Amino acid sequence: MKVTDILLIIINFAGSLALFLFAMKVMSEGLQKAAGSRMRSVLGRITGRPLSGIFTGMAVTAAIQSSSATTVMVVSFVNAGLLSLSSAVAVIMGANIGTTVTAWIITLLGLGESSGYFSLPLFIAAASLLFLFRKHDKMKSVGQTIIGLSLLLVGMSFLKEAMPNLGDYPSLLHGIASLGDHGFWSVMLFVLIGAALTCLVQASAATMAITLLMLHNGWIGLDMAVALVMGENIGTTITANIAAMVAGTAGKRAAKAHLVFNVIGVLLTLILFRPVLSLVQFVFPTNAPMALSFFHTLFNVMNVGIQSWFIPQIVKIVTFMVPEKAEDSDSNDYKLTYISRGPVSTAELNLQNAKHEIKLFSKQVLCMYAMLPELRKVKNTEEMDAAVGRIERYEQLTDRMDMELTRFLVAVGGAGISDSGSERIGSMIRISDNLESIGDSILQIALTRKNKYADAVHFSDTQNARLAEMSDLVEKALLVMDDNLAEYDRTDQVTKEGIQAAEDAEREVNACRDRLRVNHIEALKQGKYGYDIGNAYSSLFAQYEKLADFIINVSEAAVCRGL
Repeated sequence: MKVTDILLIIINFAGSLALFLFAMKVMSEGLQKAAGSRMRSVLGRITGRPLSGIFTGMAVTAAIQSSSATTVMVVSFVNAGLLSLSSAVAVIMGANIGTTVTAWIITLLGLGESSGYFSLPLFIAAASLLFLFRKHDKMKSVGQTIIGLSLLLVGMSFLKEAMPNLGDYPSLLHGIASLGDHGFWSVMLFVLIGAALTCLVQASAATMAITLLMLHNGWIGLDMAVALVMGENIGTTITANIAAMVAGTAGKRAAKAHLVFNVIGVLLTLILFRPVLSLVQFVFPTNAPMALSFFHTLFNVMNVGIQSWFIPQIVKIVTFMVPEKAEDSDSNDYKLTYISRGPVSTAELNLQNAKHEIKLFSKQVLCMYAMLPELRKVKNTEEMDAAVGRIERYEQLTDRMDMELTRFLVAVGGAGISDSGSERIGSMIRISDNLESIGDSILQIALTRKNKYADAVHFSDTQNARLAEMSDLVEKALLVMDDNLAEYDRTDQVTKEGIQAAEDAEREVNACRDRLRVNHIEALKQGKYGYDIGNAYSSLFAQYEKLADFIINVSEAAVCRGL
């Protein structure tokens, strides 16, 4: 075989594989958009019973055609405390069964001689949907899914053509065949190869397609193909573990549970390797690809059936593997709490968790505002510096929260999101920006108080009472905003009563500001206080009113059209 022939084979194969991976991505994203936030709400309603989690994992994975996406979602749910570790293990078990649908699609549609003929009619159907329903998000998502399936069939067709005929290269055929001549050690070797390939490609569907083609073309026997599939089940766990690298202890444990479950499953199957292989060959004696797809399903169903009785023990194992770790509350590296980032595109489904981050952001702002009254009670400079220092640290936290959340939302917006999803992203970015501005305003109020204290500027009882009234009205507006964001988190929209309450609170703040301004001008005319006191006083009530402007902006952004 010439070097140029080898290079040509590699280039053709790599290009075909890239098309296949792209097709899987398009199809999965289309399914995610069509499913919308319902997939996450389904996960959120899981009961404590293992059967509930298993069936949920199966349904979600079959619906979005990506076990990795399901597992990454599970990691984020566990990390945020929305899902128990035992429920997460059950969902992961179900996801392993749900992912076997992909193998059947490839086997039934992608390996036949006429597989390429299906792609053009599917593409025409998808194009028709996109043209006829170009303003309908759900139908556009269905069209994207069909395009992904069409491209997947084209990719499979190209992969088949890119696979060389080993009959033309007897030495290479002999070399591959010799790898399967060492009994149990050959099985172990192919398990390791399958795991390594899946880790490298980061898509078990792609390595499954390659395995099916190798079996279909006679490169390997069914026993070695089965070993590759077992290895692929281990390799696919790397995705969730990468996503869990930035997660907390609970999220890391959920990712490790995926690995433990699949490793135990492989070990059990290795013990029963020959009986299981005989059963598969008995069911499909002449059709090797169908036999392999059947094994893939049998392997996962069998492991779930056995290991579902030992979920508490799996939880104990992963708890031992990932011990409890004290979180460093003073860390400067803020990480998103509800969103796990990984190499899998779960853009549409992660919007719900982005709303959870916004809800947490609002709580941080409320805590920050609650620190302002302490500044009126300090007895010395040290206490003032300490109180303002706490507010400054919170303000730095709000800056990091806004930066991380905006960075994530911008990345999601560039991932082929639906029109409604894009509008929701724009709304969330505006909310995050205004929450960060609220944090800035609170810090400015604190610094004004600090400067007033340093300059020995003292307000009269009347001024203090009026500022306290202004402060209470702003706090009321903040609480209304927080209630509106809680409703936004639950239902994707703020009620008419909620936005009316926000507008009423804003009007009350403005009316109070107007009264204070009139009284302030009159007091200056009458010489009741000097310039220094007057300047600090007017600066404070103006800053409170500016803060209230950002507060109403948050509620208005949450009722953006289409949310």
